[in-house]
Formats: sequence, structure tokens, C-alpha cells
Amino acid sequence: MKILITGGAGFIGGHLTEALLKRGDEVVIADNFSTGSRDNIFPVDGRCAEVVEMDIAKEAEKLRELIKNSDAVFHLAAAVGVELVVNEPIRTIQTNIDGSANVIKAAAEFDKRLFIASTSEVYGKSDNERFCENDDLLIGSPYHSRWSYACSKLLDEFYLMAYHQSAGLRGTIVRFFNTVGPRQTGKYGMVVPRFVAAAMQNQPLKVYGDGGQSRCFCHVFDVVRALLLLLDNDRSIGEVFNIGSDRLITIDELAKLVISELKSDSTIEYIPYTKAYSKGFEDMRRRKPSTEKLRSLVNWQPENSLEKIISDVAAEIRKK
Repeated sequence: MKILITGGAGFIGGHLTEALLKRGDEVVIADNFSTGSRDNIFPVDGRCAEVVEMDIAKEAEKLRELIKNSDAVFHLAAAVGVELVVNEPIRTIQTNIDGSANVIKAAAEFDKRLFIASTSEVYGKSDNERFCENDDLLIGSPYHSRWSYACSKLLDEFYLMAYHQSAGLRGTIVRFFNTVGPRQTGKYGMVVPRFVAAAMQNQPLKVYGDGGQSRCFCHVFDVVRALLLLLDNDRSIGEVFNIGSDRLITIDELAKLVISELKSDSTIEYIPYTKAYSKGFEDMRRRKPSTEKLRSLVNWQPENSLEKIISDVAAEIRKK
């Protein structure tokens, strides 16, 4: 197949590109390199992805031609990271909504298979034990910019579903729950690479809030494997899937685990949300996905432990 990946120079996009090249597919990457990097793009068996530097939100006609000449599209381009989202809400909304609208319209026009990358953020302030794809969603107030990301990605989902129901778009939505692994940057607030980098230098690990908030972390290798399984299964069309681990851990426990795994002399420093972000910042105490829908359709489950994730992230940092 010929696959177009928007945001293919990003963390997940780079790993997905490698996996597609390994199985013999042709890959085209569209990226403006605002948060992605050419360091994430590697040749496989002498073959490399074609890279088109462009802004999909502003170059709709150029994007339209790329989609026309592709068999399937993975739309991964987005504003990512809590720090970027909080500090640049206008950029977040414009990037996520305008770019996605261009992708969805072109994919529908040319009847292309489409995957939209969404996020666990769309579950918002719900306090469910586990989040299922058909749950009601509770988004916070527009006074807090951190919700701009969740709302923009949720609008992407509604837009895809509207085109699926009204125009037969062969689209699928995937909601990522804290995808982590080698080559992920901590620049935009990603917690695992931040903790690992600090521990390797015996510096304090900065935990925002009291550290009692809990998350599940899934290795990027497992996430990419799920995407390929869904790509090869047409029963995923018109559906939403959570992709993530079901191992729940508090951020405080994560910091201690990183220190232990890396045999670091680091301490833990607790930073109030008001100092880390802004007044009135809201965070979710618990976020654990139900992945039963994905498991039942393609027989998928995570194969890499959190300890393996920490080891892989550290190994990547040592290469630099």
C-alpha cells in the first residue's frame, strides 16, 4: 500500500513509518516540523519514506493531491503536550481543527481509508474507573486553556463521524492513552522522558501537583502494532478504539520506579500546578482505558512492560 502519514516526523509517526516500511508499504510523510524532527525518520532495508515539508492546515490543495495518490492516511499531525496546549491555545485549536478538516474532506472525496489520532483527553473530567469508547464526555470550562486540546480533538472525531455517516468515509478514530517510548521528547511536558532524563543525571524529578494523579503508559511499539492490525481489518471502519495499557500507576509511584530502575540518586521535587502551569489549572486524578473493544476485534494486548519502557527510553538517551 501507499500510506500518507501527516505528522510522520513526530514520535509516533516515526515509529509507524518504520513499521510500514518493514512490511513493504510505501510511505509519504507530510510534516511542518514544528514539533516533529527529521531525526525520527530512518531508512529501512535501504528504503526511506518520501518527506513533504508542508503545513496541512494552510496548504489544502497540496494535501488533497497527496491524499488522492495514497491508499490510506494516518492523520497524526496535531499540537501535542500539556505545556504547549496550555501556553499556546490558539495554535492548538487552529492546528488540530483546520488540519483535520482538510484531511477528512479530501479522504472522503477520494474514498480513502483514514485513521484519525485522538486522545484520552476527550474523556475530560469524568471520574470513571475505566473509560469506554461510548462513555459520555465531561469537558471543562473554556476559561481554562488546557481544555482547548480535548475540545479540538473531540470536534475532529465528530467531523470524521459526520463524513462517515453522511458520505461513507472509511474512517476510524483511535484514542491514545499516554503513548511512550524511545525518541519521545520531554520538551512539551511528556512525563516519562522528563523523569528518565533527570534520573540519568541524578537531578530532581519534578512531579506536578501532589503526584497522586494516576495514568497508564503504553509502549509505542504496542501502539503501532495496534494501528497496523486495525488498518488490516475493515470492521474497524466507523468505530472508535482506545489504545493503551491497563496498568495504572500514580505519577509519584512512576517517579520512584524510574529512580529505582535506573539506580539513580535523584530525589523527587513537588511543583504546585499554579507554578508549573497557571492559576486554575485542572488535572484528572485517574485515567485508565478499557481496551476490550480493541482486544475482541484484533486480539491485541500490550506486550511491553513499564519497566521495559523506562529501559528503552534510557537506552535512546544514552545514544545521544
